[in-house]
This record gives sequence, C-alpha cells and structure tokens, in this order.
Amino acid sequence: MSRPKYRNGMGPVMIPKAIVVVLAGLSLGACVTAATPEPAPEATLKPRDRELLARAPYQKASIPAPYQRHIVDYHRNETPGTIVVDSDARFLYFVLPNKKAIRYGVTVGEEALAFSGIAKVGNMAEWPGWTPTPDIHKRIEGLPAHVAGGPENPLGARALYLYANGKDTLYRIHGTNQPEYIGTAISSGCIRLTNEDVIDLYSRVKTGTTVVVLAPGTGQPSPMSGAKVAGLGNN
Repeated sequence: MSRPKYRNGMGPVMIPKAIVVVLAGLSLGACVTAATPEPAPEATLKPRDRELLARAPYQKASIPAPYQRHIVDYHRNETPGTIVVDSDARFLYFVLPNKKAIRYGVTVGEEALAFSGIAKVGNMAEWPGWTPTPDIHKRIEGLPAHVAGGPENPLGARALYLYANGKDTLYRIHGTNQPEYIGTAISSGCIRLTNEDVIDLYSRVKTGTTVVVLAPGTGQPSPMSGAKVAGLGNN
C-alpha cells in the first residue's frame, strides 16, 4: 500500500501564541540508570488496535535504544501524572511517584520547538480523524478535506489535544505513521510517539492532565545509555 501524500511531516498546525506560560531557564535534570532495552509490552493494545496496526502502511521501524520506552530516574519537581516534553532531547516524560518517570522517544517539528509553556489535556481520542487546517491546505495542494482515523492517518493511534485558557492551542501529542523518524526533528508537526507508545501513554492520562513543554534550549542532550524499559504496572 502506498503512503498518502499528506504523510510526510504533516500534523495539525500549532499556534505558539496560544500558550499560557512561557518557561525559561529550566533544565531537565532527568538521568537514567543502566539496563538493557527490550520490546515494549503490548498489554495496552485493544483488539481494534491490533487489527489496524496489522494493516499499517509502513514497515516496522527499528527505534534506537535510547528512544525506546524506559523507566528513568527523574529529578524535577512535577507532580506524578504530569507530562513533560523536552523537545531538545526528543523525549517525553510521564512523571511517576518516587522520583521516577516513563521516558518515551518522540519526533518533534519546527512548531513543536517553538511552543513552550503549560497546557492541559483538553480532549482525547482513539484513532482520531484529521481535518487539515486552511494553512496546511495552502502549503500542500491536493489534500482531502478530512482523513478518517486509521493506520494511514498522520495522527496515528491516539491523540491528546492540548488546551490553554480553555481554548484549543492546536498543539497535539499523537501517534505517527512515520515511526522511522522517532528521535529526530522534521519540518512540520506536533509531538509524535510510536503508535504503541502513544497507546501506552494514553492509557495513563486523563482529561485535565498537566503538560509542561520546556522552552527550546532549556532541556538537555538525550542520554545515550541506561534505563529500564517500562512495562505496565510501573505507575
């Protein structure tokens, strides 16, 4: 099956002006301990997930070990249940009790690097549809008015819609049909996880969850060693 034209680098367009609080001068301060990566568990996959992922129009990607799902030591002060995004390092953290966090590898884009602040998860969707914004239609000709949810959809298996001051920021955390780009920055798009990882994150998050997006230049380079791969029941 060929990949759709809208696949490369596309996600909803973010509006940086919609952020509530700009974070400055913060450092990530998370570190890891040695362990061996292993395949991510699939316990959070529903029957529909398995069916749709089996029809994914992309080949299974080999995710570099540091960007696979891990449990890490975490030394910032966010409350357990908070999501923290470090675009510099290409990591998303879900904060656990006892100074631990689940660390997921992500893909970021230019808009994602420009967004910093604090938001809330205002809406959540499984296998969401995608409606390209007028701006995206201007940038890429020939896009459909709407793309139904499914393995070809650039939002992937799950989407978390981030709100500030009660309004949609158009900033999303979502899955991807480009897993080969995890750990990198591409030209456009929000924060993307592998579909398996975003399904896992989604199972841990609820509407109202706080999301902290560190300002560009305030994170740290990705740790290239260590950590225990996260499984279910670790939160």
